[in-house]
Amino acid sequence: MLVVEDDVTIAESIAARLRAEGFTVDLAHDGPSGVEVDTAREPDLVVLDVMLPGFDGLEVCRRIQGRRPVPVLMLTARSDETDMLIGLGVGADDYLTKPFSMRVLSARVHALLRRVDRSARADVSEAGATIVLGDLEIDVEQRRVTRAGTPAQLTPIEFDLLVHFAKRPRAVQPRERLLSEVWDWDVAGTGSGTRAVDSHIKALRRKLGADLIRTVHGVGYALEVGS
Repeated sequence: MLVVEDDVTIAESIAARLRAEGFTVDLAHDGPSGVEVDTAREPDLVVLDVMLPGFDGLEVCRRIQGRRPVPVLMLTARSDETDMLIGLGVGADDYLTKPFSMRVLSARVHALLRRVDRSARADVSEAGATIVLGDLEIDVEQRRVTRAGTPAQLTPIEFDLLVHFAKRPRAVQPRERLLSEVWDWDVAGTGSGTRAVDSHIKALRRKLGADLIRTVHGVGYALEVGS
C-alpha cells in the first residue's frame, strides 16, 4: 500500500494505522516520488493527497492509472464538487475530506479492497459475457464499454457501477444500495457517501450520454437504455 501525503505527521499517522492492521505501507511526500514509488512497488491501493509539491495528486492519479488500474482513495481539504469530478475523471475511486478519522479511513480502505476482490472474482465467473442494452455494449471480461459504437474510457469503479445498473435495467437503485453493493460500504454513518455516488453518476453521464441514467428524485437512479 502507498500513502502519498506531504504532511509528514498525517502520513505517518495513516501509515501507523494501516500497518497496525497488517498492511505493508510505503510513503511518499511529493508528486514525482509518489509516481516513482508506485512504479517500483506496484501497491494494491494508493492513499493520495490532492495538494502535493512537485505536481498535484490529480496528476499523480492520472499517471499511475495510465500505467495500470489501481484503487485510489483521495484525501482533500477542498470540498468543491468540480475538484471531485476532476479526480473521478482521472481514476480516483473514493474521497475523504480533511479532517477525517482514522477509523473512517480504515473502513474506506477495506471497502475498496473488498470491491476489487469481488470484481476480480466476478470477471472470472462471467468470462466471455457481453451485456447489450440498446446501443450500449459492455464486454465484462475485457472491461470495455461502447455506446453507439463509440468506446468510453471508464475508471474501475465507473465500470463496476455501470455493470450493476446494466444487470437491472430500468430498476431504481437507491443511493444507499449502490454504496453497499458497489462500494461495499457499511451504509450506516456514511455521511457524504451519497455525494460520491452522485459524482460518479455525473461522470458516467458525461462519458456515455446525459440520457443514460435517470434521476429518481429522493430515491436514486435507474438505467434507461433499451433492452
